[in-house]
Amino acid sequence: MIFRVLIFLFVMVPYLILAIPYQVPASRLGLPGWNGIPRIFHRIGAAFLGLKVTVLGKPVTGKPVLIVSNHISWTDIIAIGSVADLTFVAKKEVESWFFVGFMASLQRTLYVDRTRRSDAKRTTREMGQRMAAGGAVLLFAEGQSDIGTHVLPFRSALVGAAQHAMIEAGAKQVLIQPLTVAYTRLQGLPVSRNDRSLIAWIKSKSVKENIREILTGGIKEVTVAFGIPRPLAHGADRKAVTKQAENEVRRMLVALNRGMPLPELMG
Repeated sequence: MIFRVLIFLFVMVPYLILAIPYQVPASRLGLPGWNGIPRIFHRIGAAFLGLKVTVLGKPVTGKPVLIVSNHISWTDIIAIGSVADLTFVAKKEVESWFFVGFMASLQRTLYVDRTRRSDAKRTTREMGQRMAAGGAVLLFAEGQSDIGTHVLPFRSALVGAAQHAMIEAGAKQVLIQPLTVAYTRLQGLPVSRNDRSLIAWIKSKSVKENIREILTGGIKEVTVAFGIPRPLAHGADRKAVTKQAENEVRRMLVALNRGMPLPELMG
């Protein structure tokens, strides 16, 4: 815990003091380096939270891509953000969270109000614009977090809406890339089912309880596995495409939880 306090006081705080004055206008204007600053912040955050991140596969860069992922904990964002430049899609409530909302906005996070259908259309239009400009957008496709032992059904609505938005924005074809997040070891030992409740953000616990358990817990080894990207073309069956990505994420999660290799991602 002392090590984390030192990281916070002597690394994270000074970095924020130096980086935020540039990041605020850079993120709004798309100035050079705006996306590199958040990645460094996430890497510092990973050390602070005790996350040891391993990457398998490669994220698509320089092309329009929609990344669809499972979701276990808010620490997923730190782990993924430390290894890839992308835009997250988050629920509207996150924008009002103390400090978290401010930092998320600096990374140009897209917010969606799930209670308003018209707002979902606005979000997907913005997703399409980001991807048409050659950026990557990440969608936690389950719609909620889970304990990390299995994958909930992916929601195809935003995938389909994003598909239309991308076409409207000028990207005739984009890629869809499955991404799996797996917490595999805690303090060097395989993660048990009981351990997962100390990592995952489950509904029975408050935000404060979950944050306290993460900060006081041991080193958590997390694997971020980028699957093989596939075309998301105009006219493609969004439900079939979403189901295919869901199955791929599930297959990788089962393998990683069992300690099995993913040779197709190691070449």
